[in-house]
Parts: sequence; structure tokens; C-alpha cells
Amino acid sequence: MQFYYHRLNFVALLVSLLNSSMASSLHPNPTHFLKLKPLTLTTNRTITHVSVRCGPRDNRGPLVKGRVLSIEAIQAVQALKRAQRSDPTQFPTLASKTLSRLIKADLVAALRELLRQEQCHLALQVFSTFRSEYPPDLSVYAEMALALARNGMAEDMDRLICVLEKESGVQWDSDKGLIRLIRAVVTADRRESTVKIYEMLKRNGWGSGDFKADEYMVRVLSKGLRRLGEVGLADEVDMKFGSPYEGNLEKLSV
Repeated sequence: MQFYYHRLNFVALLVSLLNSSMASSLHPNPTHFLKLKPLTLTTNRTITHVSVRCGPRDNRGPLVKGRVLSIEAIQAVQALKRAQRSDPTQFPTLASKTLSRLIKADLVAALRELLRQEQCHLALQVFSTFRSEYPPDLSVYAEMALALARNGMAEDMDRLICVLEKESGVQWDSDKGLIRLIRAVVTADRRESTVKIYEMLKRNGWGSGDFKADEYMVRVLSKGLRRLGEVGLADEVDMKFGSPYEGNLEKLSV
């Protein structure tokens, strides 16, 4: 009996201790948080460098190395494209107003940028403005002809050669631009334009002391005329300039 009495006292003591412990946990010491150390916030700052690339849009080709467009040329190109989209009937007036403010270098830059973007109709407008103020050299005509050929604008190419036929002040001894122009019309199968270029060459003294016949130009012109059915003119080219180049003409692919 005494044993059970002591056991009950022990259980009562154990329950008392448990109740005391739970009460202390539910009512913590209010000064406990005052002893905590202040939190220190550390921020790891990571700098990420993002490379931004201005890639070609609308499948346009890359800028030619060394070509730099001025702000005026860029704004002119953008203004022409907006004017063409907004009101085609007012386009000539808006284009004239936009291009009249540009100097020669900016006109050429805008023209070449439009050709790079294959905006040939806009480029023709710029070209018309340009030649009304400055005589274009053959390299500009060649770039125009090549772009027109790429875009299937053969009739515009023929009109371009007609304009060149009436042009004064063109430096015909520019071999590089002239060869590219001949290749453009021959590759586009423009027989009449090729014949006109040959006639212009003769009128401007091709083969004379001041305007010597370039070997490669002779090959391109002779082969092109022959392929386009102008055998008589091709023989004339061979007879006049072909003696140093005989045997090589058939190897040329235009």
C-alpha cells in the first residue's frame, strides 16, 4: 500500500514538471530576443555582360567593310521607307524634300544602303536625285545594274543604260566599274544594253592611247556579245583587240 502511495506521488511530481516546462515554452522570457545579435545582410552582386548584336534584318546582307552611315543618311533611308508606306502618291514630293538636304557623301551612302536592302525602287529615286546634282561614276552605275539584275528589274536596267548613254562627264577609263557594269548586263542577258555599252566605249576612244583596252574587259565583252547573238560585233572586238588574247576567249565564262 505504501508502495502505491509513493508511486502516485512520483507521477504527480512528473506531471507538475511537464506542465511547468510547457508553460515556460509558451511564455518565453521577453528579454530573450534582446540578447540576439543583429542580423548582417550580405549581398552578392553579380554583374552580367549582355552582348547586343545588330544583325541583318529582312535577310539583308552585312554592311560592306569600311562603310559608315552618317546620321543624316540613316534618317533619309528611314524617311524614304516611311513615305513609301504611308502615301505613295505623295512619295516623289516627300523624297525630293528629304534628299535635297543631303550632301554628296550622304546621298551615295543612302543609295548604297538601299541597294544593300534590295530597296531598288527607292534607290532609283535617290539615284535620280544624285545624278541631277553630280555626274555618277561607272562604279555607281555598276552597283545599280547589279542590284536591278538581282531583283529581276531588267527593263529598269535598260533604262539605266539609256541614261548612261546621255550622261556627260563620265570617266570611261575606270576599268573596275566598267567591267562590273558589262558583266551585269551580259549576265542579265540584256543584248541591246550590251551593244549600247560597246558603242559608248568606241565613241569615248576605247583602245586609244588614253583609254587602253583591258585584257579582261575584252574577254568579257567579246564572250558576252557572242553569247547574246551579236557575232559580228564580237568578231569586231576580236579583230581590233584580240590579237594578244587569241585562244583564251573560249575559256572565259561570263
